[in-house]
Amino acid sequence: MIRINLLPHREARRKANRRQLAMMAVVVAVVGIALAALVHLVIGGYVDVQNSRNEFLKRENAKLDKEIAEIRKLKDEIAALLARKQIIETLQNDRSRAVQLLETLVRRTPDGVYLKSLKQKGLRVNVTGYAQSNARVSAFMRNLQGSEVLENTQTSPQLIEIKATNVGNKRLSEFSLDFSMKPPTPVAEEAGKKPAPAKKG
Repeated sequence: MIRINLLPHREARRKANRRQLAMMAVVVAVVGIALAALVHLVIGGYVDVQNSRNEFLKRENAKLDKEIAEIRKLKDEIAALLARKQIIETLQNDRSRAVQLLETLVRRTPDGVYLKSLKQKGLRVNVTGYAQSNARVSAFMRNLQGSEVLENTQTSPQLIEIKATNVGNKRLSEFSLDFSMKPPTPVAEEAGKKPAPAKKG
Protein backbone atom coordinates (compact mmCIF):
# COMPACT_ATOMS: atom_id res chain seq x y z
CA MET A 1 0.00 0.00 0.00
CA ILE A 2 1.34 3.44 -1.04
CA ARG A 3 1.01 6.38 1.42
CA ILE A 4 1.39 10.11 0.39
CA ASN A 5 1.97 12.87 2.90
CA LEU A 6 -0.23 15.88 1.95
CA LEU A 7 0.36 18.02 5.06
CA PRO A 8 2.91 20.46 3.57
CA HIS A 9 0.69 21.03 0.56
CA ARG A 10 -2.32 21.88 2.75
CA GLU A 11 -0.20 24.21 4.87
CA ALA A 12 0.99 26.02 1.75
CA ARG A 13 -2.60 26.34 0.56
CA ARG A 14 -3.62 27.79 3.92
CA LYS A 15 -0.77 30.31 3.75
CA ALA A 16 -1.78 31.24 0.22
CA ASN A 17 -5.37 31.70 1.32
CA ARG A 18 -4.22 33.84 4.24
CA ARG A 19 -2.12 36.00 1.90
CA GLN A 20 -5.06 36.32 -0.50
CA LEU A 21 -7.40 37.32 2.33
CA ALA A 22 -4.86 39.82 3.62
CA MET A 23 -4.49 41.33 0.16
CA MET A 24 -8.27 41.47 -0.25
CA ALA A 25 -8.55 43.11 3.17
CA VAL A 26 -5.94 45.67 2.15
CA VAL A 27 -7.71 46.29 -1.15
CA VAL A 28 -11.07 46.62 0.62
CA ALA A 29 -9.53 48.99 3.16
CA VAL A 30 -7.93 51.08 0.41
CA VAL A 31 -11.18 51.14 -1.55
CA GLY A 32 -13.10 52.06 1.62
CA ILE A 33 -10.66 54.84 2.44
CA ALA A 34 -10.86 56.08 -1.15
CA LEU A 35 -14.66 55.99 -1.06
CA ALA A 36 -14.68 57.77 2.29
CA ALA A 37 -12.32 60.41 0.95
CA LEU A 38 -14.46 60.78 -2.18
CA VAL A 39 -17.66 61.09 -0.15
CA HIS A 40 -15.94 63.59 2.12
CA LEU A 41 -14.83 65.62 -0.88
CA VAL A 42 -18.29 65.49 -2.46
CA ILE A 43 -20.01 66.48 0.79
CA GLY A 44 -17.39 69.18 1.33
CA GLY A 45 -18.10 70.50 -2.16
CA TYR A 46 -21.83 70.55 -1.44
CA VAL A 47 -21.16 72.32 1.85
CA ASP A 48 -18.96 74.90 0.13
CA VAL A 49 -21.60 75.48 -2.53
CA GLN A 50 -24.31 75.84 0.12
CA ASN A 51 -22.10 78.17 2.16
CA SER A 52 -21.50 80.32 -0.90
CA ARG A 53 -25.26 80.37 -1.53
CA ASN A 54 -25.89 81.32 2.07
CA GLU A 55 -23.36 84.15 1.84
CA PHE A 56 -24.98 85.33 -1.39
CA LEU A 57 -28.41 85.27 0.26
CA LYS A 58 -27.05 87.18 3.24
CA ARG A 59 -25.60 89.86 0.97
CA GLU A 60 -28.84 90.10 -1.00
CA ASN A 61 -30.88 90.26 2.21
CA ALA A 62 -28.64 93.06 3.46
CA LYS A 63 -29.22 94.94 0.19
CA LEU A 64 -32.97 94.38 0.45
CA ASP A 65 -32.99 95.55 4.08
CA LYS A 66 -31.17 98.71 3.02
CA GLU A 67 -33.58 99.30 0.15
CA ILE A 68 -36.57 98.67 2.45
CA ALA A 69 -35.18 101.17 4.94
CA GLU A 70 -34.78 103.74 2.15
CA ILE A 71 -38.33 103.05 0.94
CA ARG A 72 -39.69 103.50 4.47
CA LYS A 73 -37.73 106.74 4.79
CA LEU A 74 -39.17 107.96 1.49
CA LYS A 75 -42.68 106.97 2.60
CA ASP A 76 -42.22 108.90 5.85
CA GLU A 77 -40.98 111.93 3.94
CA ILE A 78 -43.90 111.70 1.50
CA ALA A 79 -46.35 111.37 4.41
CA ALA A 80 -44.80 114.42 6.09
CA LEU A 81 -45.01 116.43 2.86
CA LEU A 82 -48.63 115.40 2.35
CA ALA A 83 -49.44 116.38 5.93
CA ARG A 84 -47.83 119.79 5.40
CA LYS A 85 -49.70 120.18 2.13
CA GLN A 86 -52.97 119.29 3.86
CA ILE A 87 -52.28 121.83 6.62
CA ILE A 88 -51.52 124.54 4.06
CA GLU A 89 -54.64 123.70 2.06
CA THR A 90 -56.72 123.70 5.26
CA LEU A 91 -55.34 127.11 6.26
CA GLN A 92 -56.04 128.50 2.80
CA ASN A 93 -59.52 127.02 2.87
CA ASP A 94 -60.20 128.43 6.34
CA ARG A 95 -58.98 131.85 5.22
CA SER A 96 -61.25 131.84 2.19
CA ARG A 97 -64.17 130.62 4.32
CA ALA A 98 -63.59 133.45 6.78
CA VAL A 99 -63.76 135.91 3.91
CA GLN A 100 -66.95 134.21 2.67
CA LEU A 101 -68.45 134.43 6.15
CA LEU A 102 -67.74 138.15 6.48
CA GLU A 103 -69.04 138.78 2.97
CA THR A 104 -72.21 136.84 3.79
CA LEU A 105 -72.78 138.85 6.96
CA VAL A 106 -72.25 142.11 5.11
CA ARG A 107 -74.67 141.19 2.32
CA ARG A 108 -77.34 139.63 4.54
CA THR A 109 -77.41 142.10 7.40
CA PRO A 110 -80.55 144.20 6.89
CA ASP A 111 -80.81 147.92 7.50
CA GLY A 112 -81.33 148.79 11.14
CA VAL A 113 -79.10 145.92 12.36
CA TYR A 114 -75.58 146.65 13.64
CA LEU A 115 -73.14 143.88 14.50
CA LYS A 116 -71.02 144.32 17.61
CA SER A 117 -68.92 141.14 17.84
CA LEU A 118 -68.24 137.93 15.97
CA LYS A 119 -66.79 134.82 17.57
CA GLN A 120 -66.03 131.53 15.82
CA LYS A 121 -65.23 128.20 17.44
CA GLY A 122 -64.83 125.47 14.88
CA LEU A 123 -67.92 125.58 12.68
CA ARG A 124 -70.00 127.35 15.33
CA VAL A 125 -70.30 131.15 15.08
CA ASN A 126 -71.76 133.56 17.63
CA VAL A 127 -72.85 137.05 16.61
CA THR A 128 -73.93 139.85 18.91
CA GLY A 129 -75.31 143.22 17.87
CA TYR A 130 -78.06 145.79 18.06
CA ALA A 131 -81.26 146.12 16.09
CA GLN A 132 -83.83 148.89 15.84
CA SER A 133 -86.56 146.32 16.54
CA ASN A 134 -87.16 142.64 17.11
CA ALA A 135 -88.54 142.39 13.58
CA ARG A 136 -85.12 143.42 12.24
CA VAL A 137 -83.53 140.55 14.16
CA SER A 138 -86.06 138.12 12.67
CA ALA A 139 -85.29 139.46 9.18
CA PHE A 140 -81.57 139.01 9.82
CA MET A 141 -82.11 135.38 10.86
CA ARG A 142 -84.24 134.69 7.78
CA ASN A 143 -81.52 136.16 5.55
CA LEU A 144 -78.90 133.90 7.14
CA GLN A 145 -81.02 130.83 6.44
CA GLY A 146 -80.68 131.38 2.72
CA SER A 147 -76.88 131.47 2.75
CA GLU A 148 -74.83 128.84 0.91
CA VAL A 149 -72.03 129.14 3.47
CA LEU A 150 -74.17 128.49 6.54
CA GLU A 151 -76.05 125.39 7.66
CA ASN A 152 -79.78 125.71 7.10
CA THR A 153 -81.35 123.71 9.93
CA GLN A 154 -84.00 124.22 12.55
CA THR A 155 -81.36 125.14 15.12
CA SER A 156 -79.25 127.34 12.85
CA PRO A 157 -79.41 130.25 13.25
CA GLN A 158 -80.55 130.11 16.87
CA LEU A 159 -81.50 133.17 18.88
CA ILE A 160 -79.73 133.01 22.23
CA GLU A 161 -80.88 136.27 23.81
CA ILE A 162 -82.64 139.49 22.93
CA LYS A 163 -83.24 142.37 25.30
CA ALA A 164 -83.98 146.05 25.24
CA THR A 165 -81.10 148.41 25.90
CA ASN A 166 -80.23 152.08 25.56
CA VAL A 167 -77.33 153.07 23.28
CA GLY A 168 -76.77 156.76 23.48
CA ASN A 169 -80.22 158.28 23.33
CA LYS A 170 -81.71 155.41 21.28
CA ARG A 171 -83.78 152.48 22.47
CA LEU A 172 -82.45 149.37 20.72
CA SER A 173 -82.74 145.59 20.95
CA GLU A 174 -79.50 143.89 21.88
CA PHE A 175 -79.34 140.33 20.53
CA SER A 176 -77.08 137.32 20.50
CA LEU A 177 -77.49 134.44 18.07
CA ASP A 178 -75.58 131.34 17.03
CA PHE A 179 -75.34 129.64 13.66
CA SER A 180 -73.24 126.91 12.10
CA MET A 181 -71.11 127.02 8.98
CA LYS A 182 -71.19 124.18 6.50
CA PRO A 183 -68.26 121.73 6.82
CA PRO A 184 -65.47 122.50 4.36
CA THR A 185 -65.39 120.47 1.20
CA PRO A 186 -62.23 118.32 1.07
CA VAL A 187 -59.67 119.69 -1.35
CA ALA A 188 -59.39 116.31 -3.04
CA GLU A 189 -63.12 116.36 -3.83
CA GLU A 190 -62.92 119.89 -5.19
CA ALA A 191 -59.96 118.92 -7.38
CA GLY A 192 -61.84 115.84 -8.59
CA LYS A 193 -64.90 117.78 -9.63
CA LYS A 194 -64.96 118.53 -13.33
CA PRO A 195 -66.61 121.70 -14.59
CA ALA A 196 -70.00 121.15 -16.14
CA PRO A 197 -69.89 121.07 -19.95
CA ALA A 198 -71.13 124.20 -21.62
CA LYS A 199 -74.54 123.89 -23.21
CA LYS A 200 -74.58 124.18 -26.95
CA GLY A 201 -76.96 126.39 -28.75
